[in-house]
Amino acid sequence: MKNFSYYIPTRIFFGSGSVAKLARAGLPDGKGLLITGGSSTTKLGYVDRVCEALAQGGHEMVIYRDVQPNPTIENVRDCARLARQEGCTFVVGLGGGSSIDTAKAAAAMATNDGDWWDYVFGGSGKGQKLKNQPLPIVAITTTAGTGTEADPWTVVTNGQEKIGGGNDKTFPTLSIVDPDFMMSVPPHLTAYQGFDALFHACEGFLATCANPVSEMFSLQAITLIGKSLAKAVADGSDADARANVALANTLAGFVESLSSCTSEHAIEHALSGFHPNLPHGAGLILISLAYYRHFAPVCADKFAQLAHALGRADGDFVAALADLQAQCKVDTLKMSDFGVDNTDFGKYADHAFSDMGGLFRVDPQPLTRQDVMEILAQSYR
Repeated sequence: MKNFSYYIPTRIFFGSGSVAKLARAGLPDGKGLLITGGSSTTKLGYVDRVCEALAQGGHEMVIYRDVQPNPTIENVRDCARLARQEGCTFVVGLGGGSSIDTAKAAAAMATNDGDWWDYVFGGSGKGQKLKNQPLPIVAITTTAGTGTEADPWTVVTNGQEKIGGGNDKTFPTLSIVDPDFMMSVPPHLTAYQGFDALFHACEGFLATCANPVSEMFSLQAITLIGKSLAKAVADGSDADARANVALANTLAGFVESLSSCTSEHAIEHALSGFHPNLPHGAGLILISLAYYRHFAPVCADKFAQLAHALGRADGDFVAALADLQAQCKVDTLKMSDFGVDNTDFGKYADHAFSDMGGLFRVDPQPLTRQDVMEILAQSYR
């Protein structure tokens, strides 16, 4: 049996109404910084509900509402500066991965010198180690896709570099996974986010660093998504389906903590780094069939397990994936609709290797630059 390490220090409250747990969460005395983006978390009353629960615990909140859909280094700098200016003692990320990832990086930079990019490995990042413990991080997810409530990773864009970062210091201290906060996510975003969670689990299952515990979480996450994602897309008010997908997302976050994504994520981050209008989950869907078809000959046994987890008895994982995409009505997505140019495949491949090259090192078999370009070409329409 393979040796492995298990470290996930986050306390997670899961289930309907769990946001109320914030009132007795034992957070540090003093003021908190709540980081969110867009307008939906405010319009739907989520910001008020979180602030009311924290107020019951004696906490005043400062609110930052300007996180971008693909969070930027400028968002991190602004939030870190605000946390220092206001003397905040903890940071709350409310929303999807963009808000929570920004909160993680800002919490680190509120207590450390320099710039977040000084601590990023890959691309133009300087690869330094964080010296000081970040402010405590509270993750409250309103989507079921990133798993960031259960892992230490952040993805931040700096120019055209979109790179993951983080370490043991950037795990959330506390996470709230309340499916009630996910009921209003529109169908197409429910699908994009659900497939992101699915691919976290699939990639983590196939990665060479997978272990018995991560594989257990992977297969359960995939089973839940196969059972419930299409239902949640078809009827966003289906509470059981929403809860199942939310749990799958958190389990896939465990997988990211214990195993790793593979190069599928590196390739997609290169695409959406150049095309910020391309939602991350949609980008993964676009390349997925060609990507997994490439690895099918060397992953037959594991592919059969993935297919069975998705409910397909014949063991054809790529076909099972295509079926689920059709059920979720995302099988007609086109790269060209998001401005992806088929003459730029070499550029995307180069950035995938330079920005997140570490993910290629855990692939089931090595991918070359030409392999990446062929996967992109097969995916293009």
